[in-house]
Amino acid sequence: MSYKNVLNKRIELFSEAELIMERLAEIKNDIQAVDKTLRIMGYDGELDAVMPRQRRHVIFGQGELLDSLILELRHADRPLKSRELAQNVLASSGNDIRDRRAVSDLTRRVSKCLRVQREAGLVIGQLNDTRVMEWQLRP
Repeated sequence: MSYKNVLNKRIELFSEAELIMERLAEIKNDIQAVDKTLRIMGYDGELDAVMPRQRRHVIFGQGELLDSLILELRHADRPLKSRELAQNVLASSGNDIRDRRAVSDLTRRVSKCLRVQREAGLVIGQLNDTRVMEWQLRP
């Protein structure tokens, strides 16, 4: 198999992934429209309660996220924002940092994890000029 064949396959897979992400966004919009319609029609029940149970997708094992964050902060030459840390962790685990949802979801988890560690005294979190939290290890 030549490099050209492999590169073409890579391009094909990226294109397919783009189409799948677009379709997922369409489905989410459709679900929101159905939810809105149900509310307009007078449904006042809990919509999440009637959802089928979904299998939990585990990205990090216990303590793995914290270990990755500590490693990133240890090698940083400046305080890092939660989003930067999320992108670095995703990149180091081989994930695509252009996946906005993955970055946003992980950014929330990073913030939560580091807030807990700030209370424990392991990290320092300070708001910068734009009121965004920047994290660093406590010396």
